[in-house]
Amino acid sequence: MKSIYEKAGGTYTRQGDYELPNLKVSPEKEIEIGVWGQRYRRYLKQYHKIRYYNLLTSGTLNGHLAEVDQQAERIFQLLVSVLSKQENVTERLKVNRPMEWVQKTNSIRNRAVEIVNNEWIYI
Repeated sequence: MKSIYEKAGGTYTRQGDYELPNLKVSPEKEIEIGVWGQRYRRYLKQYHKIRYYNLLTSGTLNGHLAEVDQQAERIFQLLVSVLSKQENVTERLKVNRPMEWVQKTNSIRNRAVEIVNNEWIYI
């Protein structure tokens, strides 16, 4: 009598007195994951292990990380743009007072990174 696993095309390998199923996880397609996705992967792996391993074993981890990375990058760029307009950080400022422009731009980018990390990555 065949098991459900064998009826579905599965095979077994004998290991001593036991027959173990030959299980393989299909490989995920290669997707480039940016800095936001890598941060999110580290966070999942450290604080949400069950979710991380569920995504990994289902073969959807890289796709999920790429999606989070794209969304976080869009939000980051939008925040930088909006904050730059609000604080009047323009090309004119860049030409006239470059050090002030660098200071303000770095401040804006750092705040945007904190917002994206807190709202999208470390949730």
